[in-house]
This record gives sequence, C-alpha cells and structure tokens, in this order.
Amino acid sequence: MNRHDVAEVLAQPISRELLGSSIPARLAYNGLDGAPRAIPIGFWWDGEHLVMATVPASAKVGALRRDPRVAVTIDTEKAWPPRVLLIRGTARLETVEEVPDPYIEAGRKLVPAEHFAGWEQGVRDLYDRMVLITVVPEWAKLLDFETTLPKAVEDLLLARA
Repeated sequence: MNRHDVAEVLAQPISRELLGSSIPARLAYNGLDGAPRAIPIGFWWDGEHLVMATVPASAKVGALRRDPRVAVTIDTEKAWPPRVLLIRGTARLETVEEVPDPYIEAGRKLVPAEHFAGWEQGVRDLYDRMVLITVVPEWAKLLDFETTLPKAVEDLLLARA
C-alpha cells in the first residue's frame, strides 16, 4: 500500500473519529520469545503517526528494538455497527529524559477531567525517562460494516452475487 492510499484511509471521517477517541489502541508485536503480544495502550495521533510512550524497562521496548513491525487496532465500544481501524507499520523508539507531551495528551483522552491534574502530577513525579514509540503507518484499513467489510466477506458477497 503506498503512502497516499494510507493517508486516504486515515483521513476518512470515521478514521479521524477513531484516532481522536478515548479508547485505548491495541498494539500487537512479537515478544522476545517470538510469541505474539497484543496490549491495550493509550496513544496520541499527531496527524501522521501514532505516538505512545512507556518506561525504558518495559518488555515491549526490548521486543520492538529487535523487531519493530507492529499492528494496531482502534475500535469502538458500540456493538453495532462496529467501527474498526487497522494499521500496520514500523515502530521507531526514542528515549527521552522527561514525560513526553504525547503521553500526557494520550492520558488526557483516557483520564477523567476531575482526576487529570493529579494523574499528570503523579506520572511527572514517577517517570524521569520514557521511551516514545512512534508508529509510522504503512498500511491501513477502515471497517465500518456498512460501506467496508473484511476482504474475505467482500469476496464471499461478490461470489454469491
């Protein structure tokens, strides 16, 4: 998938809604033992990349340094119609000597407003270093189950038409 096609998917209104939502993303990667992992994680969309952060000793940091290929799913809490944004890409890692702004912005989406100031102070007191995980989207698909479906379902419907 070329960059233009990826950008087109990510610019769709439902994609923008999901990228701005308060629901954690699910980050999938291969662990150091080779087994797949899928974890919920707060994220910030900077308009081009998904940005997350974690502590340097996190198991995912070592795993992503060895194999930076990732898949990300962002979906909704609604049962119907489901809205699902699928992204595949490469993670870039950068250690920073502070709590990075994208981590705070991701937290702002997740933490209730009345608890945010305390949460922010707590993380700033706790973390003196973090690792930014920046996912460069290389493939994207939006499923809204009204106008877009998984490829196998589309193929089945076409075969029966």
